[in-house]
Amino acid sequence: MSTVRERALPRTTPRRPARRGPRPGEARPRDPGSRWAYLLIAPAVLGMLYLLLYPLARALLISFQDFRLRQLILGNAEFVGLRNYRTLLADPRFWDVVRRTFVFMAVNVVLIMVLSTLVALMVERLGRTGRAVVLSSLVLVWAVPVVAATTVFQWLFHSEFGIVNATLVRLGFDSFQGYPWFAHGGAAFAIVVTLIVWQSVPFAAITLYSALTTVPAELYESARLDGAGGVRIFRSVTLPLIRPIFMLVFSLEVIWTFKAFVQIWVMTRGGPGDATTILPVYAVQTALSQQRYDLGSAASMLTVLLMSGVLVLYFRQLFRQEGENL
Repeated sequence: MSTVRERALPRTTPRRPARRGPRPGEARPRDPGSRWAYLLIAPAVLGMLYLLLYPLARALLISFQDFRLRQLILGNAEFVGLRNYRTLLADPRFWDVVRRTFVFMAVNVVLIMVLSTLVALMVERLGRTGRAVVLSSLVLVWAVPVVAATTVFQWLFHSEFGIVNATLVRLGFDSFQGYPWFAHGGAAFAIVVTLIVWQSVPFAAITLYSALTTVPAELYESARLDGAGGVRIFRSVTLPLIRPIFMLVFSLEVIWTFKAFVQIWVMTRGGPGDATTILPVYAVQTALSQQRYDLGSAASMLTVLLMSGVLVLYFRQLFRQEGENL
């Protein structure tokens, strides 16, 4: 009888004391592992900050000094306040370079965004084999070093041995026999733009294609059933959904084209005349040819301010439009 009663009784298991969180106003106990995590990443963070912030701070300091070749060797640079900035802002050539920089940026960004969007839409509609071929080609173009690509373009448009002149002459354009492309400002400007667009489209196209793959196919089917055409579908369905990525790519292209230097310096050194001189090239020319490192640093700081101002105005307008749509 006792055994039956024992079996009928419910078994009780000892309860563990519940863990109580910290009371209001009571400090939470710190995990000792988090300290080690911060210590482990500290060298990388400090190294990154040094590599990124020190050159910027050094250039900002030089822009307020009388810093020429003598001061570079002997030191003891004298602070002159805003004199270098006043000298630049009073120079008509500086404002011509600023206008050319904005034109250069606008032409490049518009061409890059239009072509990369068209390429991304084309890749989305290709089959598996065609998509693999196009994406592989884009990656290979993107992987070409900047100096190597610039040298190839120099040879393509060489006046005597360039394949562009030879092809145009064979097509019947005899006026291009020995045509000096880099001796004409408009032609040199167009070649630099072509080179930068050719190098920038792969990254933008691949990024936009990855964004297009996230758009649900059901939305396209619904839009087609409603009678929407291709342009209307892109404007009303595709673009609103990929807008964050599209704006990110747009911002990156603005930054990259605004500070383009290697292609221009290797190909034309800013010439002929000032036809391809933009703000980064102007800053290097001022610092090296005139040995005015103070003016070159001031031009670099103004470049950063102008680029930041363009992005701030653009994002402000973007956020305002998004707020109105909500």
